[in-house]
Amino acid sequence: TMQHWHVYLKWNERLFHELYAAHLSGRVESNPSEGWYEGELGFFDFYLIPLAKKLATCGVFGVTSDEYLLYAEANRQEWQKKGKEIVEGYLSH
Repeated sequence: TMQHWHVYLKWNERLFHELYAAHLSGRVESNPSEGWYEGELGFFDFYLIPLAKKLATCGVFGVTSDEYLLYAEANRQEWQKKGKEIVEGYLSH
């Protein structure tokens, strides 16, 4: 999520399918397709972007910290624009 869009999307899809398969098999009660889009926005807003800002502030990773924040914010914007369609695509596989 603090990486290039295509890397974020690859791992997002893999996690979705893992949780969806667990739901279909009865190992997990909650259906990840219900709220996945919104959950990702919340993950960006309440965890990831604040974490990236703290990393940038403390400078623990040098200039890379700034890149993490830029990727997190850009990925959030992309997810907001495309996420609903992406989740629909996940369900069609």
